[in-house]
Amino acid sequence: MREHRSVSSDALILLHPDDNVLVTTRSLPEGATMTLDGQPLVLTGALPVGHKLARRTLAAGDKIFKYGVPIGSLLAPVARGEWVHMHNMTSDYLASHTRQSGNQTTSSSQESHS
Repeated sequence: MREHRSVSSDALILLHPDDNVLVTTRSLPEGATMTLDGQPLVLTGALPVGHKLARRTLAAGDKIFKYGVPIGSLLAPVARGEWVHMHNMTSDYLASHTRQSGNQTTSSSQESHS
């Protein structure tokens, strides 16, 4: 059984009124309860400090707004309160690199080594 622990409203920061994500001010455990935009929210997964949480339900392809400007696009749908990060979004400006992408090989890189 998941424990529901209430967290205070200062656990999240809205950096700009137009943002569709909030930033965690501390690590939040799965099952934490809070109020978001006047509505109750139970986290379905843990969130590390400094990471983004969806302010509302978002669709694949939606722009992510932080500081009032678009910082990237979603690769998959995200429910209200879910984690938004490299696993489900991509930068619209810079190449994104993850540990997983470093382990992938492309047909062109395989061809150059043969």
